[in-house]
Amino acid sequence: MSTQPSAERILSLIDLTNLNDICNDEDIVALCERAQGEFGNTAAICIWPRFLELSASLLQGTSIKVATVVNFPHGGNDVDAVVDATVSALDAGADEIDLVIPFGSMIKGDEASVLSMVQAIREVVHAPDHLKVILETGELFDEGIIRRASELAIKAGADFIKTSTGKTKVSATLEAARTMLHVIRDSGRPVGLKPSGGIRTVADAQQYLDLADAIMGPTWATPATFRFGASGLLDAVEAELRS
Repeated sequence: MSTQPSAERILSLIDLTNLNDICNDEDIVALCERAQGEFGNTAAICIWPRFLELSASLLQGTSIKVATVVNFPHGGNDVDAVVDATVSALDAGADEIDLVIPFGSMIKGDEASVLSMVQAIREVVHAPDHLKVILETGELFDEGIIRRASELAIKAGADFIKTSTGKTKVSATLEAARTMLHVIRDSGRPVGLKPSGGIRTVADAQQYLDLADAIMGPTWATPATFRFGASGLLDAVEAELRS
């Protein structure tokens, strides 16, 4: 059976990402060009805040959203600094904010720090802009902590919950995604999921979509509710579509 329809679906859900420390303007120009490929546009790009104005200008008039990261990657506790960074990012052209929770505090059981961080950023990110909350599930380890972090992020107003920064030893896993999807379903709120990090092949991505289809229903996963945070996945998808 052809896997091309699956590849087309995956392409439309990609947040094409370059968060390399050595990223430069030329890399961003190339990224924005790649996001507008021969088989269609990705959902978004995800880049460092310093490239927001360039990216927004290059993608003006397209359907592609511009996402950036705050409190990234270490998930500190300085709420005021993260609010300032978020406001600056929105002013520079960000459509979506990917916020890392203070996951070290979460591990210690300090739920108040997580809530206060997400709530503060939610107050400055207004629709139609999106707030995507990174739990850093590879560092949380325990399913119960992942579940509780998901619940807190949703309670505080997340539009998406996201697995990982891609900067730790363990990134997205199907087990973490399953837990997060169950929390989303049980919340009854219109919250999306973003698996991120280590998803490099069409087969990898399809496993996450199969999971979402099984838990949330076969029509749930759209760019409004599901994203893949990935840098190399688009290459694999386009190779599949050319075959």
